[in-house]
Amino acid sequence: MELLWLDDFETLAETGNFSRAAELRHVTQSAFSRRIKALEDWVGAELFVRSHRGCHLTAAGEFFRAGASELKRQCLALREETRAIDLADASTLRFAATQTLSSTFFPDWILRMGESTRMATLQLTAGTLRSCEQQIYRGEAQFLLSHQHPDLPPSLPTDSFVSVVVGGDTLIAVSAPDGQGRPVWNPAGKANPELPYLSYTLDSATGRILEYCEPRLPIPFTRVPVMSCTLAAVLKSMIQNGMGIGWLPLSLIRPALQAGELVRVFDEANDIDLEIRLYRPDSPLSAAAERLWEAVREGGPF
Repeated sequence: MELLWLDDFETLAETGNFSRAAELRHVTQSAFSRRIKALEDWVGAELFVRSHRGCHLTAAGEFFRAGASELKRQCLALREETRAIDLADASTLRFAATQTLSSTFFPDWILRMGESTRMATLQLTAGTLRSCEQQIYRGEAQFLLSHQHPDLPPSLPTDSFVSVVVGGDTLIAVSAPDGQGRPVWNPAGKANPELPYLSYTLDSATGRILEYCEPRLPIPFTRVPVMSCTLAAVLKSMIQNGMGIGWLPLSLIRPALQAGELVRVFDEANDIDLEIRLYRPDSPLSAAAERLWEAVREGGPF
């Protein structure tokens, strides 16, 4: 059905004359008659009784007239609301970011993007790497922000997604300090020491990275599992409370290291350098999203 048919219907109902109604609608009488017939076919009922003296509404036509104006109003309102949503979506930048980066990296980074995000509405969803991957697969997010180790393949397939390095971070093995500022769980002078260990689950980016990196570290130790968790912030709190050791991102623990609330367990040889990568689908995005991507690529990784 076309909305102009409702205007045609109302004009004919008021005039009772096809010739006069066609004149008012600025179409030929034959074209006007075809549109009225198309409306009746769509409704599935005759709306007018035709005669040589003109026409008048049938009982079905009277019933249809009672709701036609409201139908037109609702259609127009629906169209305007849909357009508004489309415009809002076109100017919205939707990010999925892993939990740590959503609080430590994203706020400063998005501010540095400056002009490229002007007039855009930002939408950020934080979660595990697995949940973030699901969001970008389903099209719920345009971008995914995650830690990545340079020796590991990208977390998303390269035939469907592209990425760029936008920052860096470091995983550091830390412990709570003892009274002398040394690690409570101190491996110094021990061969392959046993250490209580707080780990990440494998649906987190850091968990996947550590599964690859830990066996390759220069200083071996035996892990005594204490707990596993997806959230670095939870592990940080447990480590600060003396529950064991664990690897935490420098972006998350820099203030705690500077304040002496956490201390290194190993020297820097056991640090794990990370990339922070921004992923996107290898298909066209909205103008706002493409503008941001171009700015990211032109601005370099850091």
